[in-house]
Amino acid sequence: MTASDPFSRFLADVGKAVSDFRVADLWGPDMRRTLESLAILAAFIFFRRLISNLVVRRIETRATPRGRAAQALDSLRGPLRGVPFILGVLIAGRHMQFSRDIAAVHMTVVRSLLAFNVFWALYLLVEPFSFVAVRLQHVFSVSLMDWTIKAVKILVVTIGAATILDLWGVRVGPILAGFGLFGVAVALGAQDLFKNLISGLLIIAEKRFNPGDWVRVDGVVEGVVETIGFRSTLIRRFDKAPVFVPNTALSDHAVTNFSKMTYRRINWTIGVEYRTSVRQLRTVRDDIEAYLRASSDIAQPPDVPLFVRIDKFADSSIDILVYCFTRTTDWGEWLRVKEALAYRIKDIVAQAGTGFAFPSQSVYVESLPEDTPERFVPPGAEKPGRAPPGPARGREAP
Repeated sequence: MTASDPFSRFLADVGKAVSDFRVADLWGPDMRRTLESLAILAAFIFFRRLISNLVVRRIETRATPRGRAAQALDSLRGPLRGVPFILGVLIAGRHMQFSRDIAAVHMTVVRSLLAFNVFWALYLLVEPFSFVAVRLQHVFSVSLMDWTIKAVKILVVTIGAATILDLWGVRVGPILAGFGLFGVAVALGAQDLFKNLISGLLIIAEKRFNPGDWVRVDGVVEGVVETIGFRSTLIRRFDKAPVFVPNTALSDHAVTNFSKMTYRRINWTIGVEYRTSVRQLRTVRDDIEAYLRASSDIAQPPDVPLFVRIDKFADSSIDILVYCFTRTTDWGEWLRVKEALAYRIKDIVAQAGTGFAFPSQSVYVESLPEDTPERFVPPGAEKPGRAPPGPARGREAP
């Protein structure tokens, strides 16, 4: 190894630097400036919570916000605490008196932190200020407004990330083009996902149902809608079991939304005995109709139909049709109205002197066939005091 070898020269320089090093040099101007800058940054970090709380309290005392404004102010506590930290980084870096290249990097870091803080605040303010969109709920459904809020949040995050990348000189356009090609490739293999997404948008746009509605999907599930997601909808059955239904199933099957009922129907068939006279039938029919028309729980014509008619002669009863609607759509209240109607119909039928029919059959035998064999009675089977069974009816004994 010669003296002109680069590695030898490097070792020589390192050795000279070590030999010339003195502990006192640690306390030179550069080291003191570094420690002072770190102290400035530590002070801003230490007092950031105090400063943010003072700012929030000053705003609260002057604006006295309520409701959404108070919620928005609470959401900004995090970004407000980030402002002293950014100021600390800026002042500490300026105090260090970096070279031009390092100073440029330092300012890029400060701008990135500032952009992150601004977009963080915007992200947190999306939900508190969603009350502006509440006024459009008569045009758009609640689920569509929820989707819109999520979309705005994703948009804020995307723009914030693009802004920070642009500050560091990263070109966003080629990245987006690459994501576009990647998205086409993913779309070819995720067709079901996009079908469910489009079906979910159609469900929300058509306002088929909203969270909290009681629905029945033919052949799939019946329960209460909890959330309408991008891919599936959560429906909780009445036994509290959650069912995640793909949105395509909700768009391809018939969906009955019971929560959209204006009235709730009662459709009964009352069967009375065949021995009931015409006068009794008229009494029963008229009294039931009078009760329905006088009840405040029953909706009245012309809003809804109301019928009490002798319907048909069934196999074992004369059927009376009772067809009406209750004003309430609540299931528990509807059951109470039906119960009261059942009590009243029972009293009406009893007061009319007739009764309810039940399925029965009568068999009439006019005569037995001529070749019916005689009954065989084994010896000793006759009971004391009873004559032995005679021959079959219609035939003489041999």
